[in-house]
Amino acid sequence: MCMVLASGVSGEMTGDGEQEPAWRQRAIDRSTQPARLRAAKRVQRFLNAAREIIAEKNSTEFTVQEVVDRSKQSLRSFYQYFDGKHELMLGLFEEEIDAAVVSLRAASAEGDPLDRLRAAVIVLYEQTSLQAGGVQPLFMEFAQRLMVDHAEEVAVAFAPLFEYLASIVEDAADAGLLRPGRPRRLAQMVMQAVTATAERSRAGSAIRAHPITSQELWEFCLHAIASDDVVAERSAKQQPAAGRAKTAS
Repeated sequence: MCMVLASGVSGEMTGDGEQEPAWRQRAIDRSTQPARLRAAKRVQRFLNAAREIIAEKNSTEFTVQEVVDRSKQSLRSFYQYFDGKHELMLGLFEEEIDAAVVSLRAASAEGDPLDRLRAAVIVLYEQTSLQAGGVQPLFMEFAQRLMVDHAEEVAVAFAPLFEYLASIVEDAADAGLLRPGRPRRLAQMVMQAVTATAERSRAGSAIRAHPITSQELWEFCLHAIASDDVVAERSAKQQPAAGRAKTAS
């Protein structure tokens, strides 16, 4: 009986290729959990300190020492968790991406796939352009700079956002709403169009004086990925609705 029970216990492989008992893994997890929780709290204090400094300065130009001083922790402790400022900013950027995905999910929960994609595009553009009125554009700007030396890490940080947009585009493809092509490639082009246009909106004074609106950007994306008959059908549905709104007013 004991042998049967033991053979059914799963665990990780040890260095010599033998199966490690699950009870041993649980014991190790219990012993390391308090240390992990303390480390997580320290890391979050550094992240919170950096976020406060960015909000106060309205800039990502700050030093590691400023973050250390604000967090009331040591420089040695900082370098235990981060290789440098770029890794700290990547951590903040990942938090922003996670928050953006939550916002996109809430905004794009209803409608057909193109309705959902429209909502997601508009929210994402407004969050990452000058229209946001918050700190998100600063993180996007810093992420563009990080792409030069840390492209893979930035791509990993963007992954949750891309995967959510790709899931909507794949739903649109399954519904026969898109032009022929690979849905994930189309999703990548949509995301790049949104983020690149948002970046340009923060560039020159001429562009800021006449910014591209989120609706204009969506119309561009819609015509780029949706089939002509689908675009025409959606336009025909919107025109009577606009006429009824004028009559009512």
